[in-house]
Amino acid sequence: MCGIIGFTGNTEAAPLLLDGLEKLEYRGYDSAGIAVIENEGINIIKSEGKIKNLREKIAKSHTPKGFIGIGHTRWATHGKPSDENAHPHYSKSRRFAVVHNGIIENFAELKEELVAKGYIFHSETDTEVVAHLLDDCYDGDFFSTVITMTKRLVGSYALGIVCKDVPDKIICVKKANPLIVAVSDKGNFIASDITAVLAYTRDVYTMQDDEVAILSEKSVEFFNLDGEPINKEIEKVTWNVDAASKGGYEHFMIKEIKEQPEAIRATLSPRITPEGKINLDGISLSDEQIRKFKRIYITACGSAYHVGVVGKYVIEQLARIPVEVDLASEFRYRYPLVDEDTLVILISQSGTTADTLEALREAKRRGARTLSIVNVVGSAIATESDDVLYTWAGPEISVATTKAYSTQLSLIYLIAIKFALATKAITDSVADELIAEILTLPEKIEQIFELEESIKRISERYTYLHHAYFIGRNLDYAVALEASLKLKEISYIHSEAYAAGELKHGTISLIEPGTSVIALCCTERLVEKTISNAKEVMARGAEVLCVTTEDNRSCANICDYTIYIPKTHPLLMPSLEVVPLQLLGYYTAKSRKCDIDQPRNLAKSVTVE
Repeated sequence: MCGIIGFTGNTEAAPLLLDGLEKLEYRGYDSAGIAVIENEGINIIKSEGKIKNLREKIAKSHTPKGFIGIGHTRWATHGKPSDENAHPHYSKSRRFAVVHNGIIENFAELKEELVAKGYIFHSETDTEVVAHLLDDCYDGDFFSTVITMTKRLVGSYALGIVCKDVPDKIICVKKANPLIVAVSDKGNFIASDITAVLAYTRDVYTMQDDEVAILSEKSVEFFNLDGEPINKEIEKVTWNVDAASKGGYEHFMIKEIKEQPEAIRATLSPRITPEGKINLDGISLSDEQIRKFKRIYITACGSAYHVGVVGKYVIEQLARIPVEVDLASEFRYRYPLVDEDTLVILISQSGTTADTLEALREAKRRGARTLSIVNVVGSAIATESDDVLYTWAGPEISVATTKAYSTQLSLIYLIAIKFALATKAITDSVADELIAEILTLPEKIEQIFELEESIKRISERYTYLHHAYFIGRNLDYAVALEASLKLKEISYIHSEAYAAGELKHGTISLIEPGTSVIALCCTERLVEKTISNAKEVMARGAEVLCVTTEDNRSCANICDYTIYIPKTHPLLMPSLEVVPLQLLGYYTAKSRKCDIDQPRNLAKSVTVE
């Protein structure tokens, strides 16, 4: 959510800031702006809408010529999208300019105090409080002022700050929002995401909560909030620059759908030995510790939550340990029944999802063991978990996740098998069979890509659709949740997923002639039951698309359209059946001319409640 970029160096800042902001567009935003120190003052230019609007506004005035600046893409929380509410924000004296990701929870109290002192607010944002508070705390020293100001804030924040009195330095502060510092031969950067600076450097420092950094052209220093120095090690980013570009594809989403086979291979290869055994490098749990768990919670948000729903079915069936799946935003507030005999698995692509991070902290407060599945190395959730498994999926730019979902799913399978072996719920031979089949998933996904043209033709039927319903049972229902989300978030079609057996308990009243229903029939032992549900909605005029395995030809005689996919072990089918539904969502959105990579109102990394 939102994006921060900052630069201080030996070349003009504005072009680098604008380039960085464009690399951050995928995070979701509704306005953008930059602040550059030039001519002993701070020049702020900002605009509602896309970054092209900002570029046009700059072109009509002049491009700031300074060598230090900060930039921001905003996703509205406090105040509607507007030029006034866009970042950066000036302080009253215009001595400071600030960009901010996160939420200042005590902003109303601080604002009341500042207004009483004569400060005038020009926006509805919580961030402007930070700018004016810097003025109010100013003691003539940039660094100590930032420290004093930060200690008055309650909430979450990644802050980038410049001061006209110190025209060669940027100070940044982090709490519960992602922030990195990157070093290059051009100078030094701050950014909310490595993609913003990947074209210039691979050398980065990952900031942790309650850390402050001071950047100049040739130096970077880190401190805690007591002003004490911190030693940090540079990390080398291994992603290829091309991984953060479209590479000839029209959209990042279709590129990332096509990257899933290789992403899954990258996730699996370090965890399956040449002998075909599981080696979960990020888990220190012994078999004895695993056997002591009386319950497992899986908690996450959005698509990661849907991975958890699959995980419940797979872990319970294999390991015979009770599993509860909870939305992180609910888990953290419902006094969960967790203790030292509970394992809490947290899933987050970014590793900074606010509700998931707080769910992690709640679990730890109650004594639970925590295991996270994340993509971003050194992220807050990864750092605070007892154990962590990285997906190694590479950058995912499209807001609608595809390869992150698939790689998270792959790790869930491995966890389930490891735990099942520990509890002796399955034999070594069963585990070997499952592992061998997991290794075939990338190749079978590549086979599904051969169906792309037929899926594209089916999607044209949905161009003017208003409502769609996904139905399935067991693991098919778990996948239906994700498939429905994919369709609604990028095509803006109202879509819902239902357990097929629940149709007659109210939902079937929504079915009328012309209603579109997508029936998932890949859980072999339940295919006939789901087909019966498909017949029920067809009898009421619904048009039904069936997704099933290539050995099940009965759907062709019943449903209006059928997509056949390769067969695998029943517990692994979600990895295959989600792929045609990702393609269906993508091509439906494309036919409706939607903004696929940056759907309205959505953000890639949700770092506020």
